[in-house]
Amino acid sequence: MADISPDRYASLIAPVLERLTFAIVRQSVSQASGAPASGGPTTDSMRMFAQLRSALAGRTVTAAGIAAVYRYRDPDEVRRDLDGLVAAGLIDVAADGAVQATETGRRMLAAMYQTGAEVTSQLWGQYDDALAGLNDLAGRVVQAGLATGGEAYLTMAPPYEPVDATVGLLLHHRLSVLRYHRADAHAAAWQAAGLTSETVAQLDTGPARAAIEEETNRRAGLPYADLSADERLVFLGGLAALPG
Repeated sequence: MADISPDRYASLIAPVLERLTFAIVRQSVSQASGAPASGGPTTDSMRMFAQLRSALAGRTVTAAGIAAVYRYRDPDEVRRDLDGLVAAGLIDVAADGAVQATETGRRMLAAMYQTGAEVTSQLWGQYDDALAGLNDLAGRVVQAGLATGGEAYLTMAPPYEPVDATVGLLLHHRLSVLRYHRADAHAAAWQAAGLTSETVAQLDTGPARAAIEEETNRRAGLPYADLSADERLVFLGGLAALPG
């Protein structure tokens, strides 16, 4: 098979990352205990907590990082979700807007990690022989992305990785955070074109949107250049074969 350039590769692997990430997320949600208790955090607040889990489990998340991760959401809605997590005792917010998990929050994060380990084992357990190699390649791309990622990626990556984590759980979180590298690449592309998060959403199909997608793929492909052409094919093929 012919070599696939990193920018073309970025466009091919993006939907695979989305599929695998949300397959684990959906099954994890279905295995979690019911709706939040009365007076507890809202579903939207808990969704935010889950989205930020691989960052909050290991470090403080800055206000700028929150804004970048949720750049397409209404800031007032983001603030309400954060307030809900504060009220539930899951996070503390500093005067500068930085967020960190409380002890209660860390216990919940640990439970989320345990659920993720169980789900990845259920979905990918029969692929154990391939997971180690895929996880190694994913780790290399995550590290390479630290040199080229934007604010959202540097907020989420590298993901927190417990010393006793299963290879499936590690792979899931590495793939999940790689999506934010592309998100930053897309934002950088439309910002360079003089657009905003509102105006890019209104952009019709045509040369302008195609140019933004081309620039997105160029930027998103940079970390994959750390892999050889053969490694890129192995990584894409191996991920594509995983169920979910």
